[in-house]
Amino acid sequence: MGSIPMQRETTFRASAQPGHQPGPPAVVCTSLPGNPLAPAAARRFVRAALADWCELSVPAAAGVTDRLTDDAVLLVSELVTNAVVHAGTNVELLCRLDEAGLGESTDSLVIEVSDHHPARAVRSEPTPHPPGMPEYGRGLQLVAALSESWGITYRTGTKSVWARLPVEGVQAPREIETYASEQAIQRGLRGIDILAPMPRRVTHDTEWVNRGALTFLAEASDLLAGQFDEELVAALAGQLLVPRLADWCAVWLDDEADAAPRGDASSGSASRLARVWHASEQRMEELRRNLEKNPPQLSESAGSGAVPVPWPGEAMTGEETGTALAYRLTAGGGTLGTLVIGRAGLIRFADEVTGLIEDFGRRVALAISAARRYQRQATISQVLQRGLLPSSVADIPGVHSGVVYEPRDKGGPGGDFYDVFQAGKDRWCFALGDVQGKGVEAAVVIGLARPWLRLLAREGYEVGEVLDRLNQLLLDDATEAADAAAAVIAVAGGQGLPPDGATSRFLSLLYGELVPMDGGGVRCTVASAGHPLPLLLSPDGKVRDAATPQLLLGVDDATYISETFELGTGDTLLCVTDGVTERRSGRRMFDDGDGLATALASCAGLDAGLVAERIKRLVHEFSERPPDDDLAVLVLQAQ
Repeated sequence: MGSIPMQRETTFRASAQPGHQPGPPAVVCTSLPGNPLAPAAARRFVRAALADWCELSVPAAAGVTDRLTDDAVLLVSELVTNAVVHAGTNVELLCRLDEAGLGESTDSLVIEVSDHHPARAVRSEPTPHPPGMPEYGRGLQLVAALSESWGITYRTGTKSVWARLPVEGVQAPREIETYASEQAIQRGLRGIDILAPMPRRVTHDTEWVNRGALTFLAEASDLLAGQFDEELVAALAGQLLVPRLADWCAVWLDDEADAAPRGDASSGSASRLARVWHASEQRMEELRRNLEKNPPQLSESAGSGAVPVPWPGEAMTGEETGTALAYRLTAGGGTLGTLVIGRAGLIRFADEVTGLIEDFGRRVALAISAARRYQRQATISQVLQRGLLPSSVADIPGVHSGVVYEPRDKGGPGGDFYDVFQAGKDRWCFALGDVQGKGVEAAVVIGLARPWLRLLAREGYEVGEVLDRLNQLLLDDATEAADAAAAVIAVAGGQGLPPDGATSRFLSLLYGELVPMDGGGVRCTVASAGHPLPLLLSPDGKVRDAATPQLLLGVDDATYISETFELGTGDTLLCVTDGVTERRSGRRMFDDGDGLATALASCAGLDAGLVAERIKRLVHEFSERPPDDDLAVLVLQAQ
């Protein structure tokens, strides 16, 4: 799993008290604004810092306990969530151990989160959350509840929330020591600490449930929220619960098409056993067979709370007695499945545990619901994408072609499109366009433009006339129908209605016509409407523009002109979208200083396919960051 980019440095901080020697190391990390992985990275950072200090035998670290670690992790998680995830600010996190000074009885762990947007207040009052949203952010309430002392410090350009936690233990816990010894392997792996089995059973550990439950739920939420596959969510649910809170766990998922708002979650036709997890791997298959024969039966009146279900004794060799509970997984008013847990040797689960698992079940249900919405949107996007691009590029006598198409959103429709088609006897046409905006609204415009281009071309209109008529179509009130279609698709994909009012229909388009000539070569007629100009590469390596710039489509009533030239044997015509020309590396763009022409000149002697691939490679290599726009390249080469 990926983690948030982070810089870590070790410094030494001196106490302000007279005669006090420099204390143990302090570590500082920074996080990027708005990154949803920041809270998880902050938790790992704190755990790693405490583990490092224990491993280095720092005197003050000898008093670090499980409770202190959990409090520090919870405090950091909530403050970073508020600042980074909700407020979108850039924060700096300081973790420091202070030895006891004059007038102090214990060492202290100091946590400081600095917000680099001091005008934004840290949340101190709970705010209502929309239905279906996971609960995040307790802010200063948690700081006040967990810390010995706390405060807010203002500096130039920075506001910091600091908290001092007393270090009262006498010996570093075994968990921290074990964690320290495994740092070389585990550091940087998101979720590894929460998925690792607990070294002791916590069913009867009321203190852990009361104090550690919040951290457990926060980390579980982060881990589950990053998944877009409901099968993986079910698998993670089992790993999070077993053996931490149960000996075994099973998850049933209702088929989305069959799930009723308040139906029976265990009806045979609507549910399937998606995942079974047991602390003993040898018992998983036997447990699965037993549960498939005897799925949990929950009444329609059952809510999301715990419901006792029969113990599957046949599958529990050596564990003939125990307690099993079922929880209905619901989100958005609908039933998504059922979660079942079991613990051997218990008459009943503690109330604290049942409440914790009920809360955990809500998070599992929300993750399943989000994964289903994502898959639904991905399916719609894939269908749209297939419909917006040609199934194949037409073969043009005497011309080889090469195409590269990379939407920024790999799972959805982009705003770029291309087409190469036969428009009549001995006439072929090509187009490369870029719609303002992305997603379903851009897809609707492409779905409108591509068929009209083909229709107008096959009706015999010349290149300039095709652009004239397409421009009128985009300016015409008839596009209100396209707005309505975009709204329908957006709602079906779970995106919600777009803003009221007509959407701007701006379209940059490069459109041309090819006619093979007797004796070799082709006659090319082309027009560019607000689009990067096509470049013509001759066999001797010279590059020139092959069109003149004109107004993009959908802006104003305009008349478009075309230019005609010959593509001789070996000539190469390069057509690209602005995802190529405006590719950025710092303040520079790829086409600065005729960068695209230089790149094309280096392609002399290559065939059309290799030219397209080389341009794509050069664009990707131009910056270390991935492209932030759709990318389309069309190469036509006369033979």
